[in-house]
Amino acid sequence: MKKFILGISLVSVLFSCSTDDTSDIIINDNSTVNNNNGGSNDTDECIYLSGTYVEDLTLDADKCYKVNGSLIMAEGTTLTVPAGMTVEALAAGANVYIAISQGARIIANGTAAKPIVFTSDASSPAAGDWGGLILLGKAPINSVTGTSTSTSEIASLPFGGADAADNSGSLRYVRVEYSGGAADGQSENNGFSFYGVGNGTTVEYIQAYEGKDDGVEFFGGTVNASYVSVVNAQDDSIDWTEGYTGTITHAYIKHGASHDKGIEADGYNTDFSNAAGYFSKPTVNNLTIIGLGSATGNEAIRLRAGTQGIFNNVLIEGFTEGFDLDGDAGNNPTGAGVLSGDLSVTDITFTDVTLNMKNDTAETFTEAEFISGNGNGTGTDYATWGASWTVE
Repeated sequence: MKKFILGISLVSVLFSCSTDDTSDIIINDNSTVNNNNGGSNDTDECIYLSGTYVEDLTLDADKCYKVNGSLIMAEGTTLTVPAGMTVEALAAGANVYIAISQGARIIANGTAAKPIVFTSDASSPAAGDWGGLILLGKAPINSVTGTSTSTSEIASLPFGGADAADNSGSLRYVRVEYSGGAADGQSENNGFSFYGVGNGTTVEYIQAYEGKDDGVEFFGGTVNASYVSVVNAQDDSIDWTEGYTGTITHAYIKHGASHDKGIEADGYNTDFSNAAGYFSKPTVNNLTIIGLGSATGNEAIRLRAGTQGIFNNVLIEGFTEGFDLDGDAGNNPTGAGVLSGDLSVTDITFTDVTLNMKNDTAETFTEAEFISGNGNGTGTDYATWGASWTVE
């Protein structure tokens, strides 16, 4: 596959695409202009990246890169990012993001010693400076049926399908910082957005840090995620909807001053429909959620819109409510999942939590029917697996 190699002088290269609707590729390298303030070392000069790529893009570990718009990898292409690289994004809000389209892949394999970091270029970075990282796959979602697709709220790209094993690449030891720029009140970026991503994709050791919206959100799909850290997300730390059915293993959530839920879970996207007729049902193993204290009025986990899910080994600390279950006897049968055994918690410890469970569903059940092994949860060993590559 071809690798783009750009010089350090001011260039603007325009590649015409085929006759489909894919946008032209625009690569802007303003490195010399941007470094006329005295820097003459090649390592100080950044290559600007934006546009839609129809050929592979492999970043050079010896170069500096800055995303200054929407960087979209088209179907059939691969974005490769070397271990230890920091990629900056222009602090210009929602329209600066990286999107891996259906049929494209990202290979970003860092290590604990050399994590890959996507961050803001601001001298004083803040949540919402830029968009975030978006992966779109061909795995099932319940807002459509069969091989039909839905459209992402950021970038308006297709996602969903019938390939549960779809492969969007590999993320290992990757941190996304200061993301979550909002296009409007309904369309907001997350740190990591997984749209219909399949379980052929590798996602492990990822962190969303200081995001304006959700840290990690799953829009359907089957992707499994292990060793997930979300620190200081200003909305929900982990969010799922549209029939997500993967497994999350070892997750650590820590709230900052501005925050919402630790987990907000929807069985389907209530802005559309449950066309496929099934609900989200992930498995969550080894989960720790740290809040700001039981007097804050916050919920650690909100379960609604018929979501199902199996929680094993959970530690929740510092919340007014541990679990808030919302639903009805119609299209949002969250309580029915408890009675059928499709929504349950096994081995949990509550510390500084006023109310373990709040039942706002149409069904009647006891705490013991939803939660077993109270006092047995240890959560995840974040001090071990999060060492050296995460930030707080």
